[in-house]
Amino acid sequence: MQAEQSLNLNLSQHLAMTVKLQQAIRILQLSAQDLRSEIEKEYLENPALEIDYGDAAPAEGNLLQAEHMSRLTDYLGEDSSFSGYYGDDAESPLEVAEPVSLTLEEELLDQVKFVFTQSNERAIAVFIVGSLDNNGYLTLPLAEIARAMAAEIAAVEAVLLQIQEFEPAGVAARDLPECLRIQAKRQGIYQGLVASIIDHYLDEVADSQIKKIAAAEQCRPQDVQAAVDIVRRLDPKPGAAYGGEKAAFITPDVLVQEVDGTYRITLNDNYIPQLRISAAYQHAESFDAETKKYITQRLNAAAWLINSIEQRRTTIRQVVEEILKRQPDFLTQGIKRLHPMTMKDVADAIGVHESTVSRAVANKYAQFPQGVMALRKFFTANLAKNSSEEDFAAAQAKEVIEDLIKGEDPHKPLSDQKLCELLKARKMDISRRTVMKYREQLGYPSSVKRKRY
Repeated sequence: MQAEQSLNLNLSQHLAMTVKLQQAIRILQLSAQDLRSEIEKEYLENPALEIDYGDAAPAEGNLLQAEHMSRLTDYLGEDSSFSGYYGDDAESPLEVAEPVSLTLEEELLDQVKFVFTQSNERAIAVFIVGSLDNNGYLTLPLAEIARAMAAEIAAVEAVLLQIQEFEPAGVAARDLPECLRIQAKRQGIYQGLVASIIDHYLDEVADSQIKKIAAAEQCRPQDVQAAVDIVRRLDPKPGAAYGGEKAAFITPDVLVQEVDGTYRITLNDNYIPQLRISAAYQHAESFDAETKKYITQRLNAAAWLINSIEQRRTTIRQVVEEILKRQPDFLTQGIKRLHPMTMKDVADAIGVHESTVSRAVANKYAQFPQGVMALRKFFTANLAKNSSEEDFAAAQAKEVIEDLIKGEDPHKPLSDQKLCELLKARKMDISRRTVMKYREQLGYPSSVKRKRY
């Protein structure tokens, strides 16, 4: 039997995402700091690029525009107007040193070197330092340290007491009372109620049982409150500030300033170095065909990167302009006056896809007169038109709750039920359970624990 042969024709559409398109999308969603790193990486890989770490912000449109891309590929021509984009061979990027950041162990070992001169004591000290946890506490029993170091417990304890004199204050303590006691003694405040609270009442302090402590100590609640405030200024985790991730500094991509009653938007380009085409590629008449091909590829890659960065700036500006146009009350009254707004609303207004807006606001911050705010936060207030609990944005409710708690009478703090009633008076029909959840997310304890005497 002869097999049938047939020809089927299927017509389908698909988007082939090129490497260049992927790069443009990635550039758009980078933060200012990440974009700087990306620029430096591309600079190292592409000899056609030069980088300028000038202190002054570039003027609007100073980077290469899309219409100049054709000129780049035609670099062997005699177009003199293109020479304005070439840099000076003498200029080179600056090297920025990494900030010095010691771990807790490194910090303590530096002090060990200066304090302990005897080799046996230094060995014990190094062992103790290596046994501290991330908060700076010694959780290993002295007997185990003595056994491991073949030393007397008294010798280990003597070394430990010296380490407890190191910085940061409170390090190498074996429990919380000892940690606070070391700090209080060093500050000269380990006496009276402060000493009693550290030694006997830390559990009661955690539960804000001020009256119970006052009754036990036969004093006024106000006196206990004052002593508790002093104790709370001590650091319960002296080692936590060391050895973690580097501090993340927010670099606003956009600056919004009020000038004569109007708001002016400025792209923050101070942090982002400018790119330009290397002068070494301005004249290439003597290059062979293979070299010219390589140079053309490098120039096209450089042009696309520069154009992607410029397009990023344009898109971010358009998005911020539309946000401010739709949120005039935010500029005068803060986040509690945000209006319902979706990314699709902004995308339709400026003529781009919703995903473009999402990438444009990702990892981006704007500096407003009220402070720095993430651009994505403008799209969290998705309020509906009725008054049910689900209709109210968490950001707005939290803002109101925080304002109410900050303005409360500390002697009569607002309960969650009272906060719930006050929110309902503002047409925010939120349950007491939800109020409690938002309060805890804001970092505020219950009204019982917030009460002052």
